[in-house]
Amino acid sequence: MRNSSYGRLSVGGGGQSIVPGSCILRMSRVVPLILLILIIAPLCAHYYLSKVGSDVSLGHERHLLLDSNDPLADLSGLKCDNAKARVQELLSIKASVLNELRDLEQHRQQLQENIALATSRVESLRQEEGRIKTELERLKTSVEQALLAQREVFEKNMPHIVAPRRITATHENSIRLPAPSAQSVAQCRMHNCFDYSRCSVLSNFPVYHYDVDQYRISTSDLEVFVKTTVRQALGYNAHITMDPDEACIFVALVGESIGSSVDKVNLEENLHSLPYWNGDGRNHVLLNLGRTIYSRNVFDGVNTGRALTVQAHFYSHLYRPGFDIVAPPLLGLPGGDLWHNLPPMVPAKRRYLLSFQGELPRLRNYLDKEEQPPSNNPSMREEVAVVEELIQLEKTRTDDQFLLQFTCQGSGGYGDLEEWQICETESMRTQVLRDSTFTLVLAPPNPTEISTVTFQARVFEALKYGAVPVILGNHVEFPLSETIDWRKLALTFPKSRVTEVHFLLRSLSDADILYMRRQGRLVWERFLGSTQVLVDSILAILRERLNIPPLAAADEPSQSVFNDSFVPLKTEADIPDPDTDENLGPIEPPFPSVSFTRNYTISLLTGYELWNVWGDPFNLYPNLPNNPILPTEAKFSGSQLGFRPINSGSGGSGKEFSESLGGNLPREQFTIVMLTYEREQVLLNSLARLYGLPYLNKVIVVWNSPKPPPEDLRWPDIKVPVQVIRAERNSLNNRFLPYSEIETEAVLSVDDDAHLRHDEIVFGFRVWREERDRIVGFPGRYHAWDLNYGGWLYNSNYSCELSMVLTGAAFFHKYYANMYSHVMPQAIRDKVDEYMNCEDIAMNFLVSHITRKPPVKVTSRWTFRCPGCPVSLSEDDSHFTERHKCINFFTQVYGYNPLLNTQYRVDSVLFKTRLPHDKQKCFKFI
Repeated sequence: MRNSSYGRLSVGGGGQSIVPGSCILRMSRVVPLILLILIIAPLCAHYYLSKVGSDVSLGHERHLLLDSNDPLADLSGLKCDNAKARVQELLSIKASVLNELRDLEQHRQQLQENIALATSRVESLRQEEGRIKTELERLKTSVEQALLAQREVFEKNMPHIVAPRRITATHENSIRLPAPSAQSVAQCRMHNCFDYSRCSVLSNFPVYHYDVDQYRISTSDLEVFVKTTVRQALGYNAHITMDPDEACIFVALVGESIGSSVDKVNLEENLHSLPYWNGDGRNHVLLNLGRTIYSRNVFDGVNTGRALTVQAHFYSHLYRPGFDIVAPPLLGLPGGDLWHNLPPMVPAKRRYLLSFQGELPRLRNYLDKEEQPPSNNPSMREEVAVVEELIQLEKTRTDDQFLLQFTCQGSGGYGDLEEWQICETESMRTQVLRDSTFTLVLAPPNPTEISTVTFQARVFEALKYGAVPVILGNHVEFPLSETIDWRKLALTFPKSRVTEVHFLLRSLSDADILYMRRQGRLVWERFLGSTQVLVDSILAILRERLNIPPLAAADEPSQSVFNDSFVPLKTEADIPDPDTDENLGPIEPPFPSVSFTRNYTISLLTGYELWNVWGDPFNLYPNLPNNPILPTEAKFSGSQLGFRPINSGSGGSGKEFSESLGGNLPREQFTIVMLTYEREQVLLNSLARLYGLPYLNKVIVVWNSPKPPPEDLRWPDIKVPVQVIRAERNSLNNRFLPYSEIETEAVLSVDDDAHLRHDEIVFGFRVWREERDRIVGFPGRYHAWDLNYGGWLYNSNYSCELSMVLTGAAFFHKYYANMYSHVMPQAIRDKVDEYMNCEDIAMNFLVSHITRKPPVKVTSRWTFRCPGCPVSLSEDDSHFTERHKCINFFTQVYGYNPLLNTQYRVDSVLFKTRLPHDKQKCFKFI
């Protein structure tokens, strides 16, 4: 038998020591003996008692005989005495064995407990060994990555790139030159009339504007609205400087003047007497911004030198392409949100297919056949033919309705001037445009007029009310056409195509119509709809001509919740057992994303998108979601800096995959932004779970509570910085502020009670790197149509479609934090504050509006519950009611619902794939 050292047992009184194995052997011998005794003892006792009874019954004689003479009696008695002694001995043995059995049972139980503890300890050690091996592998990978990064720095010697520094002009650059001739002025272009020496690409484009009260340029009083709003708009512009010596350009407000007559001699003298005119007016911008239909080209016959002009009315011989700027009249508000009173974009088809209300005074007699247009005026003859053809449209036998009025009341009336007048009141025109799919805009009959106030006003009103402009006459200039692609929001045909207009309009699908209507509204709201956005747009066009980058977008200051003298207490993170034992990536020290690499190319390469897609050419961002991507082979030939291809480019399964970030872009990290309000323990638990998370740059905790955190609060040390930022007020909008502490492009917005596994976070980050312009996250939701009452409903049920990913656990680009906080209509942020709800819906609306793409949902996560956490805002009974209202209100602000449905989610490659034994999945559970 095999000896064991777990314990010993003393049997009887002999003190013999046995081991558990010998105990088992002895028991196998004792048990049969005990059974034999138990059988014999009752038989012997029975015999003894029966014998005694017989003796008594036979009488005294027999007793004497047996007692004195019978040797069997002695033998029988002796046997019984021996049996009794034997029984006593066996009972004693039995008691001893029972005691021994009890002791053995106690030892057996103790041994089982010891074995269980030992087994648990062995299993724990095995797990610890696995964790240590995994950590060792991660550390090895981290060291390799660090060495590679160090080698890249030394080999490439890349400078640290930041936003442009400012280098401005001085008074020495103000060299006075003689005034150019009128002929040379007509030939002005940027290359021969603009002084670039005053506008370094590092100057930040300083703009000086002449105060209209101090420097009176116009020969008559300025219109009050124009004077007030333009001065206010210039004052709000970030490029304005009060130092004329450093200015790149000088802005002078010339009109609109009250009254129709202009003393052009006096106007020219006033211009030339401006203190910084320097003889030739170079780098001066003359604003003639009309508000009424009487505004004309006041510079006709005026020597404006090398100054460029901005106005709505231009003759072809006075317009200098690429130098002068066509601007619409100031028909909008001074500034602010412009969505109020705008009609919805849907339905695509409205009551009228095409509408027009206008009058050409000289045309009335020709249409009535009272006289014929003069033969020496071909433009008027063409105009008559166009109108007669258009009149026939109303007689077509189709389902399309037309509203075409060529004589009307309330026209401005230029008398016999050849100009289409605006008719009816503004409210009447507004109602017609709201009911029109397309609206006709006739170009000025005079071919020398490439832009007029009435023409620009018609385009302005058409875009405002969602009637797609149909321009007849292709000799006109559109406002800000240097940057705005008018092909996406207006249809332009030569007048000779008038017979085909009906066919061409019917060929547009509903999707085409709504695309153009949406694009028109975007342009109107961002560049034309108010004095503020128009002035900002004019200055932005001039800045882009000079290839000067805009000012860097302002970050939100990250003010710590702690005093400068207070050092928060820290404690080692109480790390729970990991959800997986995977190697999810290298543990690297925090490093920021490479930023501001396209300061001087952003306008050149993506200027079109800045104006026509994203709608924000006014700010310079450290990065954009749509930065260009290198070809694949560039990662191995000439452009290796920062790239971490899988297994050095040869690919691989899970092991090699986890060691490198891979993808099509250089390595990077992400920042976690976590909003919290008076749930300290929940917050600390969530922070502790982030220990050892790969690719984490830092954690920003937005402290929404007015009370500071307790001084004795112990913050877990998770080996990356944790910045606790004080919020000015309790607002859910604080979740999306572009904090200066966010140094990465990727932002992971997480609720303080969300519980995500490390592998889910890393997988979501990897997916986001391939979908940088979209929201990538975990909990999916969708918007549904209310079949009973109409309108939109918010829905959180399981569904085969989704249209939103909640930002309680989602990645997005920091660019969208800027757009949410500074570009998105203020009314949406106000609604979020009113309900203390819906900020996640607002972000989904914004991103889908900009990209026209749905979000990306990763893995099977659908809901997030934190057992034992305090009740959150989403548990309130009014939560869903408010979210229904939010969707409908946001739809009203945007004019349509930008959310798009999607039917797929993202799981990792090799998920549920059967692999050879020597291969690993990318992620074990995803």
